Amino acid sequence: MAWEVGEAGGFLLREFQPGDADAVRELFAAGMGEYGPALCAHVFQQPWVMLTLTGAFLLLVASAHSLLLPVLVLALLLAAGHLVLGQIWAQYIRRCLSQDLKDIGDAYAPQCGARFWVAEAGGQVVGMVGARPEEGHGPSGVLELKRMVVRRDHRGRGVGKALGRAVLAFACEQGCRAVVLVTHRLQREARSLYLSLGFRPETPQPFPSFYGRLVDFTLTRYRYDLAPGE
Repeated sequence: MAWEVGEAGGFLLREFQPGDADAVRELFAAGMGEYGPALCAHVFQQPWVMLTLTGAFLLLVASAHSLLLPVLVLALLLAAGHLVLGQIWAQYIRRCLSQDLKDIGDAYAPQCGARFWVAEAGGQVVGMVGARPEEGHGPSGVLELKRMVVRRDHRGRGVGKALGRAVLAFACEQGCRAVVLVTHRLQREARSLYLSLGFRPETPQPFPSFYGRLVDFTLTRYRYDLAPGE
């Protein structure tokens, strides 16, 4: 099933087809890769990180009696930090690609109560979103919205809202009582989109790892309750 949406039929919203797999994975990797610089900025703005770097800089200034060496060392530390954080984020993206996005047709099979959509414009995949029963909760009647990405040059055109509404409409068809999703703190545009669709945030929780807690990296669960018969 496919339908034209957006201003003057600007893009096509349709269900995922096997031939979309590579384009979907590339779009996901590119979209998530955009958060790498924001992650670095967030980590370096943590008080303990700033204090550590400042302390190291001042100690070097006091011992070297020159600014050149401290500046070079600080620059190297920042560059190394960017490199390490970039590798960590790239590893996270690879892990996502090896999970449900490895075999999208199987992970989002209709017989599992799941579905995956893409937005197409000019013959290219410019948006994506998946929906499947929430993991770890059994037959709870709760659908989870996953892997929402819109290509940067197509944001602000209603693609994200159309994808989100497709998930909500599917949840209604399935008789679900709610739709949930999880975002990380760097996804500011996504959070605004979900709020505009009617989702409500719950209390942010630390990322479930030592490093996530160390740098105050939080996840927020959003929920959209469906009224009976909606």
